[in-house]
Amino acid sequence: MLERISRREEFDLFVAWLAISLAFTIIFVSPGGLISTAGRVDPLLALIFFGVSLITVGIGFILHEMGHKFMALKYGFWAEFRKDNIMLLVAVVLAALVGFVFAAPGATVIYSNTADGRSLSREQNGIISAVGPAINLLLCIPFALILFLSGSSQNPHGILAIIGMIGLQVNAMVAAFNMLPVSVLDGKKIMAWNMGVFLVMIAAAFAVLVGSFYLL
Repeated sequence: MLERISRREEFDLFVAWLAISLAFTIIFVSPGGLISTAGRVDPLLALIFFGVSLITVGIGFILHEMGHKFMALKYGFWAEFRKDNIMLLVAVVLAALVGFVFAAPGATVIYSNTADGRSLSREQNGIISAVGPAINLLLCIPFALILFLSGSSQNPHGILAIIGMIGLQVNAMVAAFNMLPVSVLDGKKIMAWNMGVFLVMIAAAFAVLVGSFYLL
């Protein structure tokens, strides 16, 4: 399976993974942006949160994109993730300046020019799109378990509690954002395929997101 990830795709995934992890690290250690802290960020704390971001944000991002890719491959279409350098720069700069992350690191491109001339159907496109946010919603479960099993109420600053909290909330945010039925986001393609699936998924995504704020 992994042999179907090209060298260029590996590079694009790696760069995007590092960039969005850096952007989230910035807002974790300096919620108002780096300007607001005037360089008073603890380097050790920043390093810890960068490691946490690589695990939580990174896992959610990579599995989301690989979900799109391998579902497309299952239907017989070639697909590869392509990073967007401008949007990666925007994500890091916005985090540094105002403490806000707009994470649109790139997209999994699906190529329809298969040998038999088939094109992607609306149903196939909808299912491929649904896999990404569905994976993020499923990832909320193990991160929620980590949060509860870490004894977060007694030690809310423990490393396992932090991983659980961030993993739960970030994956819920990614799922909810991608379910918005606008532009090139997954939600628009899912809605065009099946309104019932769209309504269930967007309701679940925002319910988990809102619930995560109450838990935290």
